[in-house]
Amino acid sequence: MGFQEVFGALPEASARAPGRVNLLGEHTDYQEGYVLPTPIPYFTQVEAGRAEGRVEAYSETLGELRARPLASPAQGDFLDYLLGVVWALREAGHPVPGARFYVRSQVPLGAGLSSSAALEVAALKALRALYRLPLSDLEVALLAQRAEVAYVGVRCGIMDQMAASLGEVGQALFLDTRTLEHENLPLPQGTRVAVLDLGLSRRLAEGGYNQRRQEAEEAARRLGVRSLREVADLCLVESLPSPLDRRARHIVSENLRVLRGVEALRKGDAGGFGALMTQSHRSLAQDYEVSLPELDALVEAALEAGALGAKLTGAGFGGAVVALVAEALWEDFQRTLRDRFPGLRLL
Repeated sequence: MGFQEVFGALPEASARAPGRVNLLGEHTDYQEGYVLPTPIPYFTQVEAGRAEGRVEAYSETLGELRARPLASPAQGDFLDYLLGVVWALREAGHPVPGARFYVRSQVPLGAGLSSSAALEVAALKALRALYRLPLSDLEVALLAQRAEVAYVGVRCGIMDQMAASLGEVGQALFLDTRTLEHENLPLPQGTRVAVLDLGLSRRLAEGGYNQRRQEAEEAARRLGVRSLREVADLCLVESLPSPLDRRARHIVSENLRVLRGVEALRKGDAGGFGALMTQSHRSLAQDYEVSLPELDALVEAALEAGALGAKLTGAGFGGAVVALVAEALWEDFQRTLRDRFPGLRLL
């Protein structure tokens, strides 16, 4: 099956974008903080063709063909993301009359690997080529975020879309989400990033993500700051009522971990970087309360199997674990974890 079989014509443009894991900087991006994601070598490929007044799309993964007029509201399916990017382009003044899409993806759905951002960015880059739109990769990321927030209804930060549009596989993208300054930094030599997926899917729009975001906003308001990015002293958060004190403590300490992680990457300090990843998971589990017992067990098992560090990746409430593993231990690491978790998928 391909574009021509579904739509009866050849595609006119094509683009792809990667999934991502977040090494450090979880739940900081919507508080103008620092993040450190890395793209993974698993991509969403989008082929596109012209259409008038509607968006049609076939998902190879789901085996579904869907179509709706441009003015349609979100309906809770995969087409929302594609209608959303067309909507965002039209809102920004770009003359996009509609589109047809054929989507194939290697990025697991619902695993916290940014399958939605990969789809949005790939679709936007395909539309950029199809309609010859004057868009930079940074503008693509911003439009993708707008589509997800304003059309799909998930109040995400900018990290996922920036990683999908500007990141490079094998490097970490150090991003200041306030200024959008960014830098790609090489991962430590002799290590590899492992993604451990137990299939614990979750739906961001229906889970606790929006609640955590509201709690962070309330904590910032009570502290009298625009965002928790402006808080550098952890003692200040102790004045907040529960659970706002814990939520703010995670975000403030996580920003510090990202900055220390960047220093570790610049020095090639794999052990130091891994320790920061593990500290991040403890904070996500205890202070931000977005982990699950299954994720905690998987993190501990990864550490016992020799990982330099491990943490949940993505918003939590399900999803996957990311681990930093020495290349020399990779085969033993895989074998140990597969023996303990027979249904585990390693990426």
